[in-house]
Amino acid sequence: MIFSELILARQSVRRYAPTPVENDKIRQCLDAARLAPSASNSQPWHFIVVDDKSLTTEVAKATFSDIQLINKFTLQAPVFVVIVIEKARLITRLAMQVKKKEWPLIDIGIAAEHFCLQAAELGLGTCMIGWFDEKKLQKLLHIPAEKSIGLVISLGYAEEGYKQRTKVRKNMEEIAGHNTYKGRF
Repeated sequence: MIFSELILARQSVRRYAPTPVENDKIRQCLDAARLAPSASNSQPWHFIVVDDKSLTTEVAKATFSDIQLINKFTLQAPVFVVIVIEKARLITRLAMQVKKKEWPLIDIGIAAEHFCLQAAELGLGTCMIGWFDEKKLQKLLHIPAEKSIGLVISLGYAEEGYKQRTKVRKNMEEIAGHNTYKGRF
């Protein structure tokens, strides 16, 4: 698949088939994420793959609540990847203080997108999830209390006939400037 086709194919999948995901495909996605760039090559991530059915149900339940039901679709996902933020290299941490930037958050975003693009190329669907009960996931997955979870990614085969995205993206003039903030590109 050429890149322009791949970015059109990748979308947030919210309906999954019960089909198990092959370990070799999960490994390919992890390898793509592993190769993502990061500030000072810190690689501030640790990926936890969750595919045990009893655990996936509990992870799914940690992504929604009685108030926020939007992620209830996660109950169908056969696999989750929980991205734990690891400590960045000392040089990166010093630069973060000076520049007041959280580069590990950017880094895990890049790694997550590498993961999701690889999944799309392999015919898998993903959805990046930022709403979750962190304490519940830490306890469930034995993540040390001093660690922070950056993202949860649901992974699986999209339900048969899953509809390609229909939401319109902003046009170029709304998202890009040329030489100045408002300069037309």
